[in-house]
Amino acid sequence: MAASAPFFLFLFLSATASAAATSSSSPQTAAIHLPLRHINAVSSDGGGLSGAQRLAGLVSASLFRARHMKDPEKIVGTDAGAPSAVPVSRNPLFSHSYGGYTISLGFGTPPQRIPLVVDTGSDLVWVPCTRSYVCNNCSFPRPGVGVAPPPLVFSPKSSSSAKLVGCRNPKCSWIHSPDLITRCRDCPVNGSASACSPVCPPYMVVYGSGSTGGLLLSEKLELSPAAAGPIADFAVGCSLFSARQPPAGVVGFGRGPASLPSQLGLPRFSYCLVSRRFDDASGESGSIILGGASFSSSSSSGGISFTPFLKNPSAGSPFSIYYYLALHRITVDGRKVKIPRAALAPRAGGDGGTVIDSGTTFTYMEPDVFAPLERAVEARVAGRYNRSAAAETTTGLRPCFSPASPSEKLQLPQLSFHFKGGAEMRLPLANYFAFAGGSGAVCLTIITDAGGAGGAADGGPSVILGSFQQQNYHVVYDLERERLGFRRQSCLEKQS
Repeated sequence: MAASAPFFLFLFLSATASAAATSSSSPQTAAIHLPLRHINAVSSDGGGLSGAQRLAGLVSASLFRARHMKDPEKIVGTDAGAPSAVPVSRNPLFSHSYGGYTISLGFGTPPQRIPLVVDTGSDLVWVPCTRSYVCNNCSFPRPGVGVAPPPLVFSPKSSSSAKLVGCRNPKCSWIHSPDLITRCRDCPVNGSASACSPVCPPYMVVYGSGSTGGLLLSEKLELSPAAAGPIADFAVGCSLFSARQPPAGVVGFGRGPASLPSQLGLPRFSYCLVSRRFDDASGESGSIILGGASFSSSSSSGGISFTPFLKNPSAGSPFSIYYYLALHRITVDGRKVKIPRAALAPRAGGDGGTVIDSGTTFTYMEPDVFAPLERAVEARVAGRYNRSAAAETTTGLRPCFSPASPSEKLQLPQLSFHFKGGAEMRLPLANYFAFAGGSGAVCLTIITDAGGAGGAADGGPSVILGSFQQQNYHVVYDLERERLGFRRQSCLEKQS
């Protein structure tokens, strides 16, 4: 059934297909505040998981995500039932991660509001689409709630503005390789775009531990019911089949042309991720701000510290959509961790460096970065607590420590990231240590890979700064000035 869905949609929309872009989205400068909610889904094994088991699930999901972000051109197996002839778009998308945060956007005329996972590590915006949408291994039970309801799906039939994007439309090349012209076989090579009738080939994105596929639409986008009118000619993926997905679509906030910030011409966006517990089903909301007033060019403004974005030096690299940061050093209790300098900046071939990513839960570090950090943390805790091999085995995290008494006030070292320009991210304890269930053990919530298995340590970013470490920070992506800003604050408070 999944394999025939693209053809069904093609028949329905071909009468209104638009081969060329007729308008462009206007830059958004006025601030638009959108509620940002956490996906409280847990493993499909059920809602009775222990805290340690939930941590293990987060570790696994974060490693899948890291492996793909480090090798986005690797095509992994999928059981989505997609036709083998579908052209492959090699974009890294949100993996099956329990750490996702969603916003609600409206597509179509009249607008249909759909929850979408915010992902700064990808650029495609896609929604579950049509009543025929198929999602394999996508049931997500929630603690005390049971199986989550099926995802809200977008119905092109119910929208008077839905149009298929044409094969010669520049938007089609956003999600396909540069040799797209060879797939537009019925289009005149030297003809005008308006004379081209075939639609943009179906996309198939493979990522982390899942996949999604469908057709690219041009639609009207409503950011908020309070916003001033819809945005026309917005490119959105109409996904007809997926595997191992959260109950939502994905809105890419990366640096590629198909991302929401790029299509809207946003000068900046920011978010604040509410701190969460692994047994929390409250769905408390943070917020994301699109646009808004500009900041001064100084390295600090309104209590926000800024550090410049870096470009990946490898031309045409699939890593170019990531937000690279100049991480200069890591300190534990003020002492510099001895990390190979070559790992912290992207090299000529595109590997190495540090990226910030909302779709990765736990910060990932390559072994040559993580190992000295682990030794530094253990050295500061030595003689105070014992290592907990049991907690490390159960969660997949390390190091884990067992205090003498569950009621003992913990004394753990301070972890800080230091960036170019003097910006210091001095993490609160809850952002890098977590209790491993009822055992009383606490574990460092930074992960690594042994290398070789999955190729995680073979290339790509050396450090991926995940969402767990960003909790209760106001994080600003100043695209106008090519820099990232951050400030500690409670994300239940209104951002300014």
